Amino acid sequence: MRKLTYFVGATIDGFIAAPDGDFDFFMPHVTEDFVPHLIAEYADALPTPGRAALGVADAPNTRFDTVLMGRGTYAPGPAAGLTSPYAHLRQIVFSRSLTTSPDPAVEVTAEDPVELVRRLKQEDGLGIWLCGGADLAGRLLPEIDELIVKQYPVVAGSGVPLFRAGFSPRTFRITDSRVFEGGNVVLTYAKASE
Repeated sequence: MRKLTYFVGATIDGFIAAPDGDFDFFMPHVTEDFVPHLIAEYADALPTPGRAALGVADAPNTRFDTVLMGRGTYAPGPAAGLTSPYAHLRQIVFSRSLTTSPDPAVEVTAEDPVELVRRLKQEDGLGIWLCGGADLAGRLLPEIDELIVKQYPVVAGSGVPLFRAGFSPRTFRITDSRVFEGGNVVLTYAKASE
């Protein structure tokens, strides 16, 4: 069975973006020792233009073959003229307000995310990457099998949280942690057995 992985960058205090959705404040903390790790371990999660710039455009997918995004996570791409940000993956955008896709390679759906993820997990293939955002992550929390947080050495104070959901504690167990010279930490958690 395929697994759903929420692979996301966050501040020390648990925010994935500024209140307006911007995440450029993470960029100064993408250090020289961190980039090779991202390329080696998570090239599938790099935007297609980033893969080309880093010389891994033709690298086969090894971890993910599908990416899930909320409309807010997807929106910066088309605003910058990039309607298919992850062309090397099956791209699914959940939205109730966006009714048609601006790109034939991007599926837009108003379907219940939980039901769709349960179907995707039954299909053959690589993992499913939950790219964001907070509302979608909150709705999919019961289906998340793995949580990989790229924690940056920043405290934001407020912004878009990792999850936006009602109080419903879920237990994960840490399976790996990596610390980088610039203070970045990659924390990997697996859903605890229930």
